[in-house]
Amino acid sequence: MTALVWHVAHLRPRTEKKVSAFCLREGIPHTLPLYRSVKRYRGKQLVFFKPLFPNYLFLQIAPALRSVVQQHDHVANLLEPPDQAEFVAQLGDILRALDGTAEVRLAPQVTEGQRVRIKSGPLRGLEGLVVQRQGMMEVVLRLDFIGQAAAVKVMADEVEAA
Repeated sequence: MTALVWHVAHLRPRTEKKVSAFCLREGIPHTLPLYRSVKRYRGKQLVFFKPLFPNYLFLQIAPALRSVVQQHDHVANLLEPPDQAEFVAQLGDILRALDGTAEVRLAPQVTEGQRVRIKSGPLRGLEGLVVQRQGMMEVVLRLDFIGQAAAVKVMADEVEAA
């Protein structure tokens, strides 16, 4: 039996759930990390599940199935992480965070000392430096292979140096 290898499918915009359904029909093991998004419209509250990493789907395939996936209309590129163990560990951390009750969302790579611009709210347009985070802080869970990260909000006293 051929070993399954993790791949990252880079997809055309807004096709993540379509390709996930294709993988389900074809029996291809895959992961589409989704986060919970709540919107309020005219007094109603609607819950949506959106892809945490837009335009990406993670799948395990045998080399023989690689061409089947690549030929799908919505797949722009199929990439194989060079360090499978690191990829599995990082993806596992993100999936574990999604299974919990913490709020998880796509995170920009913002660090202390970095120059940033406020993009919404009453201070929109202001620029400054990230000096320190206190109280609620964000812990960034990286997925290095695709250069993306997910942020989880936690209390500052809930973290320690690794």
